[in-house]
Amino acid sequence: MNYIQQAYKGQNKWWMFLITIILVGGLFIGNIIYLLFFAEDFNAIEEQQKLMELIPSKNFWLAMNLLPFALLLGLLFLLVKFMHERSVKSLTTARRKIDWKRVAFSFFLITTVTLILFAINYIIAPEEVVLQFDVVKFTILVLISLLLFPLQIGLEEYLFRGYLMQHIGVFVKNKWFPLIVTSVLFGLMHGANPEVEELGPIIMVFYIGTGLILGIMTLMDDGLELALGFHFGNNLLAAILVTSKWSALQTDAIFMSTIENGQNEILEIIVPIFVLYPLLIFIYSKKYGWSNWREKLFGKIEEPLNLKENYKVLDAEYESVS
Repeated sequence: MNYIQQAYKGQNKWWMFLITIILVGGLFIGNIIYLLFFAEDFNAIEEQQKLMELIPSKNFWLAMNLLPFALLLGLLFLLVKFMHERSVKSLTTARRKIDWKRVAFSFFLITTVTLILFAINYIIAPEEVVLQFDVVKFTILVLISLLLFPLQIGLEEYLFRGYLMQHIGVFVKNKWFPLIVTSVLFGLMHGANPEVEELGPIIMVFYIGTGLILGIMTLMDDGLELALGFHFGNNLLAAILVTSKWSALQTDAIFMSTIENGQNEILEIIVPIFVLYPLLIFIYSKKYGWSNWREKLFGKIEEPLNLKENYKVLDAEYESVS
């Protein structure tokens, strides 16, 4: 069984899907609706600064921003287990068990590449960042990040690349449509971030493109493991390495960007999508022996015959060819 077919291992009636999306994705749905219809006069940067004036602790606001994700992830797992009658493992991977080595490899790959690129940029243009390291604040930041970012990225991955991709795929009977839809929704979810106001609509290319790359990883590898590691590594470094006055993550990072006009960072948005991400996909494909790209990304989804009686047989067959 491939990754999307895992949804057949439980109940997938349309009303269950609707209830889950409303309860778990309500925050994201509201964000998208507000962005599309009511955000014309909304200034995300000003609102962020107002909050900081109330309680001038970046670590406090980071924790407050991340905690709802933890609660929603727990709710998603409960609904999947008790309403859909599925295991969290089936929401994670088509393998017999979750491959934590894949998570670790993806995490270290993106963090290593990011640190190398930052070092190169720092050597070329050191004036673009200023050191603001505070050992106490930074230690608290690292603790919050290690505790809560896995839950934040967990919700986004399990909701978009997991639950939505699987159930939309089961409904429409193909793989390309859920890949595109979840990537666009993932991008729109970030539409109210301060970066959008500073950089303009061009940053949506980055958000949607990142969702697309994560979706390709998931479908080609038949599991969320690589996407989870990648997303965690990316968000962790975004929080602890460099921050800026106009970023969504206002943290006590090691460095503060001195670039006032975000437009100067357009290349740093476009280059990852069209250069870095394809390179990473190439590395993943070689390490894990990805093949049959057309079927994996554009193939049809069919319900396995005699599903309950053949769980073990189907999983064994999958393991023999993966």
